[in-house]
This record gives sequence, C-alpha cells and structure tokens, in this order.
Amino acid sequence: MGDKPHSGVSYYEYKLEGVMKRFNVDSFTFNWDRWGCYVDFRYKGELYRIEHSVEKARSRGVELRSGSESFIEVVRTLDDLADIIERGIFGLETWLRGIRCLPGSFEMPQYFKALGFNEIPEGPEDVRQRYQTLTSQLPSDSNEKDVKLEQLKKAAEAALHYFTENRSNLQ
Repeated sequence: MGDKPHSGVSYYEYKLEGVMKRFNVDSFTFNWDRWGCYVDFRYKGELYRIEHSVEKARSRGVELRSGSESFIEVVRTLDDLADIIERGIFGLETWLRGIRCLPGSFEMPQYFKALGFNEIPEGPEDVRQRYQTLTSQLPSDSNEKDVKLEQLKKAAEAALHYFTENRSNLQ
C-alpha cells in the first residue's frame, strides 16, 4: 500500500479531521468494517459520500486486505484532493459535482418530474429557467394551455419551496 509504518488507522482518523477542516467541512461521519468504508460529509448544504471497498479496489487491480485499508486509501485520496484544491486548480465543488449522496429510499418529488427533471436540479435558477422554457412551448389552444400552465406553475412553486425549505434546514 505504500504507507509509512507508523501510519495506522487511528492516524488516518486524525488526518481525516484535518482534511475536512481544509475543506471547511464542520460535520462528517465515517466508518469501516471488514470489507469496506465510507466517509459522509455536508458541504454547502449538500450531502456527499465517498465509499471504497476491498471488492471495488480488486476490480481495479488494487489489492487491499480490509475495510480499514480502504479507509486509509480514501483519506489519502481526500488529502491529495485538498492539496490540488489549495493549488487553485479547481474548487471542491468541481470535484464533488458527481458524488452527491441521496438517501437510499429517496424518491424524487413529483413536482420536479412535472417540470421534466430526471434528478434534483442544482438550484432555484434551474427551476425558473425550466419553467420559462416549458411555458414558452405550450400549445396555443387556450383551454389546454391554461390547464397546463396552472400545473407548471404549481410544480414550479413547490420546487422553489423545496430549495427554500432545505436551505433553512441545513443552516
């Protein structure tokens, strides 16, 4: 694995705390078991999860013996990422964009689906743009247009409320 001999798991628990401070993350959790690990953290109101396992490593040609070794690899990777960010190459947002964590039983709200989203949009501006685009594409038939316009309006209001409600819950 290339670790220094003095670098056991407790060292990496300590190191993870330092890395999270470098990311300006106040709240995080982590765990490992015999075969894998995870690190969960909230950054700018979004929940992220980094997972690794003996099996995932093996599928990529890397031999790890335990979940604690996978935890060490995750912490080392996050530390490397903090170094890259501190060099000013990209912000953390760029690196995290693809790993947002949604709860396992998450069902996307119907109002987002009604606006044509396949996943929760980045923010309220995306909702406003989508609403504007959809309303401009409505058919000219006034009865159908009025009904559809009302449906889109209600969906957009609910979607905007989602961001207002979640932003206040996360602060």
